[in-house]
Amino acid sequence: MEKQINNFLEFLKNDKKLSENTLQSYKRDIVQYEEYVSTKDINYLKTKTEDIHGYLKFLQKNNKKSSTVSRSLASIRSFYQYLMRVKLISADPTDGIQSPKIEKKAPSVLSSQEVELLLEQPSSEDLKGMRDKAMLEFAYATGMRVTEIISLNIEDVDLEQGFAVCKNGSKQRNIPLGTMSLKALKEYVEKARPIIIKDDSVKALFVNTNGRRLTRQGFWKIVKYYKEQAHISKDITPHVLRHSFATHLLQNGADLKAIQTMLGHSDISSTQVYMQFQDESIKNIYKKAHPRA
Repeated sequence: MEKQINNFLEFLKNDKKLSENTLQSYKRDIVQYEEYVSTKDINYLKTKTEDIHGYLKFLQKNNKKSSTVSRSLASIRSFYQYLMRVKLISADPTDGIQSPKIEKKAPSVLSSQEVELLLEQPSSEDLKGMRDKAMLEFAYATGMRVTEIISLNIEDVDLEQGFAVCKNGSKQRNIPLGTMSLKALKEYVEKARPIIIKDDSVKALFVNTNGRRLTRQGFWKIVKYYKEQAHISKDITPHVLRHSFATHLLQNGADLKAIQTMLGHSDISSTQVYMQFQDESIKNIYKKAHPRA
């Protein structure tokens, strides 16, 4: 099974052009499934629907979230569809199995005042401060996922036209940069980055203090540090900045379809979760403006 898992991952990488982060997610799910079938002495090529149901129940008994179980099922389904493609099996044992219902929770968002407070924290007096200011402004201005931001190269931003090119697998989208973000980014690229990188061959847009590409963990630690500096009680992660970007755009009248495009959502239902915040904003406007509210 290990050989077929490696072949499957190669197929996803070369044919599906999935990102490294997505590939690692698939790998974790399939390896965990491999461990289960080996302990149960199940031949993965002769797996039946009831075996898959048994595995999903096993995950639930181990207190895995519905979203985790659903993702695991999707990974296993993709694996068996690959095995059918290479003619190792004739039927997909996951066929007809429904994913557990996932309750969509309201995303955590910052108020405009909290965003302002957070973005005020980095000092532009030193190289690290210039980088951090540019990075936080960029995250809030574009709504990009943290993996997308750290994957950017210097040529992926057009400082003259004021936009960033986000590449995710075979997909690509152009995202405009606001005035504040563009100003901070120009200062970082022109004054700080050339000194930090120490090596002109480095292509990464955002780098750590050693001049190497910034990691997810590094990004998260920077956000956490400035959250504490700002004395904001809410839990802030890079993804909260993404949620705040979408919510504030919607509250200020941006079109839902345009926000979907900027966020890179393939399904509009993923973007519609932000509508609840717009509804609250509309209620407040109504209360203030309607003579009989």
